Amino acid sequence: MRRILLLFLDGLGVGPSEPSRNPVVKAPLPVFRELLGGRLPTREEPQVEHPRQPAVAFPLDAVLGVAGLPQSGTGQTALFTGHNAPKLFGRHFGPWVPVPLRPLLAQENLFSQVRRAGLSCRLANAYPRLFQSRPWGRRPPAAPLMAQAAGIQLADESHLAAGEALSSEIVNTSWRALSGRSEVPEISPRQAGRNLGRLAALTHFSLFAHYGLDRAGHGGDLTAVGQALAMVDAFLGGVLEELPPETLLVVGSDHGNIEEWGKSHTRNPAFTLVAGPGAHEVRRGLRALTDLAPALLRYLGAEDPAHGA
Repeated sequence: MRRILLLFLDGLGVGPSEPSRNPVVKAPLPVFRELLGGRLPTREEPQVEHPRQPAVAFPLDAVLGVAGLPQSGTGQTALFTGHNAPKLFGRHFGPWVPVPLRPLLAQENLFSQVRRAGLSCRLANAYPRLFQSRPWGRRPPAAPLMAQAAGIQLADESHLAAGEALSSEIVNTSWRALSGRSEVPEISPRQAGRNLGRLAALTHFSLFAHYGLDRAGHGGDLTAVGQALAMVDAFLGGVLEELPPETLLVVGSDHGNIEEWGKSHTRNPAFTLVAGPGAHEVRRGLRALTDLAPALLRYLGAEDPAHGA
């Protein structure tokens, strides 16, 4: 039975090959490099793949024909629905989903479409009960907004404590510091990844969203950038330890930021990786953010014929 784990990494693009300009190629990243045969994609070599295993990394256009710097609200809407959100909205917008695009995200997101096909879904992120009890207001995050629209119950502190969900920061440091909840355990990036790998075995389509790379890029501290990249790499290592071999791993992003030194988003294409059974099948023909969701739905046999019409 086909399964997909989508690991969403906010703010990760494909940048220049010079380590002095690109913290991503400067970082060791042993797990990413081993998965891809020792190399990472750059603007000069945009696609790399493992010579013997089904794993390939490549860029997806995040500009989508719209002037300005890509942003999270419209970028994530495009990534998770397959529709050109910045063009529909008239400009790139973020970090939250703009009001006129929320009905589109609710109706056409991956969770909603997979569930309409009779398949199971999971958002692996946990959200505090207090956060869940308040209206999203003007700034709804895309991942919980689309999960709730699809009728998926959000995980909370109890799930996090039991290892049945993850903090968006991967480790639980902020949860423990801000909530004072002793039942939320300390956890390493590797163990968090192992938890996610096990959870992905239970559903047809799983999503985990991480925002630390984008925050580190905006922060402008090279030490913090290196730490953020190292955490994601260790986390991916844990995922791969427990991910069932029949599950397709997809790493996707909404726009560039951390891959080119500065403090703002870039017009670089978004980093994308597919690994496991069907990797080359899914990769075929992908050029822009809007191509990913339809490809994943086709892989699961859940594509809405009306969407491609």
